[in-house]
Amino acid sequence: MNNDFPRIITLLRKERGLSQKQAAMELGVSQALLSHYEKGIRECGLDFVIHIADYYNVSCDYLLGRTPDRSGATLKLDDLPDTHTDQTDDDSKTNTLITLNKKLINNSVNILFEILAQANNKGLTTEISSYLMVSVYKMMRIVYSANAKNPQAMFSILPELHSGLSSALQNIIETNANQLSKGNSANGFQGLDIASAPNLSPDIISKQYPDFAPSLYNLIQKTEEKIKKII
Repeated sequence: MNNDFPRIITLLRKERGLSQKQAAMELGVSQALLSHYEKGIRECGLDFVIHIADYYNVSCDYLLGRTPDRSGATLKLDDLPDTHTDQTDDDSKTNTLITLNKKLINNSVNILFEILAQANNKGLTTEISSYLMVSVYKMMRIVYSANAKNPQAMFSILPELHSGLSSALQNIIETNANQLSKGNSANGFQGLDIASAPNLSPDIISKQYPDFAPSLYNLIQKTEEKIKKII
């Protein structure tokens, strides 16, 4: 099959709050066989893929990781909401790519900050915001420096130092954010109250953020596809 199928059918079962035994019984297979499917030990036939797709009310393409949309719909640029109004009428391929990626990132960040608002932890919000700021800073310096004539005096960190120092800072920020998310103190901030940590799943995210969720799912899929190419 593929590596996505076991992960997705396990996610769907847990999202419904079903035990493996209960799901297996309702699907008409043994618990041992379902366990093998969920662990990727055995591959199922096409009939079972269709059966389990009907059972969880999702598309076969979603089960196979071909699309992050549970209905199997193909994401179109016009389907994505735009939180900004500074669009250009230029319909070139480059501009279309820019518009698409901007929507994916902006909409995903909107969800991230909505979740941070639910978590209501100053430290976690501060650290995650700082991480995103450093990311933009690093990429902005790359684009800005593409033209050697652009004055580097805009920045106070020397060109030969900014990349390494920025990456080091991001590692520290990520460590702090991880600690805070686990309820531990970091960087002078109190950790997240674990009891108030937002309850999340793809189903919950889709219901709470129906307009932005497709962007997030596509961003996750695109990012993980890139990660898989280097492992």
